Amino acid sequence: MGTDSPPSSSSTAPVAVGAKNAVRAVAQHHRAVVGFLLGFFLVLLLYTTLSSQFGSQTAIGVLQSSSGGRSGQAARAAAPSLPSSSSTPSNLAQGDYMEEDGGHKNDKPNKMEEEHIQGDAHRIGKNNQSEAKLDVKNGQNAEQTGQQGASDASDRMEEELIRQEIDQGGGNKNDTIIEPATAPRKPICDLSDPRYDICEISGDARTMGANRTVLYVPPVGELGADSQEWSIRDQSRKYLEYINKVTVKSLNASQAAPECTSRHAVPALVFAMNGLTSNPWHDFSDVLIPLFTTTHALEGEVQFLVSDLQPWFVDKYRLILRNLSRYDIVDFNRDGGVRCYPHVTVGLRGHRDLGIDPARAPRNYTMLDFRLYIREIYGLPPAGVSIPYKEANSNAATAASGAPEQQQQRKPRLMLINRGRTRKFVNFPEIVAAVQMAGFEVIPIEPRRDLSVEEFSRVVDSCDVLMGAHGAGLTNFFFLRTNAVMLQVVPWGHMEHPSMVFYGGPAKEMRLRDVEYSIADVESTLYDKYGKDNPVVSDPESIHRHGWQFGMKYYWIEQDIRLNVTRFASTLQQVLRMLSE
Repeated sequence: MGTDSPPSSSSTAPVAVGAKNAVRAVAQHHRAVVGFLLGFFLVLLLYTTLSSQFGSQTAIGVLQSSSGGRSGQAARAAAPSLPSSSSTPSNLAQGDYMEEDGGHKNDKPNKMEEEHIQGDAHRIGKNNQSEAKLDVKNGQNAEQTGQQGASDASDRMEEELIRQEIDQGGGNKNDTIIEPATAPRKPICDLSDPRYDICEISGDARTMGANRTVLYVPPVGELGADSQEWSIRDQSRKYLEYINKVTVKSLNASQAAPECTSRHAVPALVFAMNGLTSNPWHDFSDVLIPLFTTTHALEGEVQFLVSDLQPWFVDKYRLILRNLSRYDIVDFNRDGGVRCYPHVTVGLRGHRDLGIDPARAPRNYTMLDFRLYIREIYGLPPAGVSIPYKEANSNAATAASGAPEQQQQRKPRLMLINRGRTRKFVNFPEIVAAVQMAGFEVIPIEPRRDLSVEEFSRVVDSCDVLMGAHGAGLTNFFFLRTNAVMLQVVPWGHMEHPSMVFYGGPAKEMRLRDVEYSIADVESTLYDKYGKDNPVVSDPESIHRHGWQFGMKYYWIEQDIRLNVTRFASTLQQVLRMLSE
């Protein structure tokens, strides 16, 4: 109850003891945390070391899967590469891009699995740290608890890794299931187009021409239990039954690849030369135009493997074939070796009849590009040179600029093609005379199979107008200059639509001017043969409704043309006006 007195020594002793205990507890806690962290990192170090030693021998575990992905990428890097982008068509480059993209996509699951394990380890460590702190608060032996926590973390980590391995098909070494190192490739062959089938093989492609077979040998990491096989007609018309098929096959793990007898650094293209060829329209529509769109961007760095090779075709179009490929043409049917290429395409893409779809063509090629290419191949004047009629008169006007009365106007030149069998002009001499009377210089032509394309192309180039009945002879419009006229005589029988599709449309796409003259019923020899009241003459639509073969019989095969030159005169005047514009 009196004044305060200083504390005695007996009262300060408990305070000192409590402080020492607190310091000891904190020190033990720190040692526990340090012990846990050391144990945790020792476990990670041990696991990483073991994985690096045995990962190449086992296929289980997340780290092995990632290693497999890297091995797949290395295998692709070691494979023969395609030419540079400057000499490779975009459809091939796209295939390569998709392959590489597929490899990267395969790495994503591996990275996610590794991150998942690291996340689990982090969560396990945090839980054990919390347990150590709780033990300190409860006054338990924190050092022992920390050591036990580190041991528990190691056990849980090992259990988690084993669970991950089991989930991925792991187990003992003998039970290992080897999964492909990369994602499954897109199908080698595309059979979805209604006009053509196409196969693209990138990597290890091997051709065996005598067997009409092309093999794809996948990298070791991609070899699976299943093989795939396709059989396609290697031209742009898949429905032509008399084109022999080529087999395309992807090997599996149990199938041995034949040894290469020759190796090539450039891509190859397998295609057929038979079918409907020998008709100029089909020569271009079925083979030459698809060949151009497929290979022109390769700048000659491609080899042609031709099934059912036609020597006459090679001779007739040798300038085009030699330009598209700098390499010898291989007679595929007689090739007994095993040729190995970095890329093989089997088949030809034909977008439409005598046409190119720029949206589907490499570098967005057009029919204009093709016409200018053909003119360049045959050494004809380049784009920008006027039609001969204008060019000649312009030169004459320049030469006689001081004396207009001395100017000599050159007549426009018209090539008149007469078909040899069907749809021929039965009054051909009369037509020639009428065209001359209209003011044209006429070059009458009856095409022959032995006609040199090089020579004939120069004759066509010298003309301002190409005239003929609907048929293959009009295919020579590829040799006309820009703004020249194609004058198509359309036979009887509702033939306007095919005339526009097969010739009129392509002509306009190539910057030629299309003029069509549809004959009257009396100008057809069907009128004399069947009479005006027969449905063949009076109702062509009813004939077409019976099926295409009936229309073919009457209007394509049986019909010839007797042109009414009086009725036709106004069309000739229309053409003259167009040439003067």
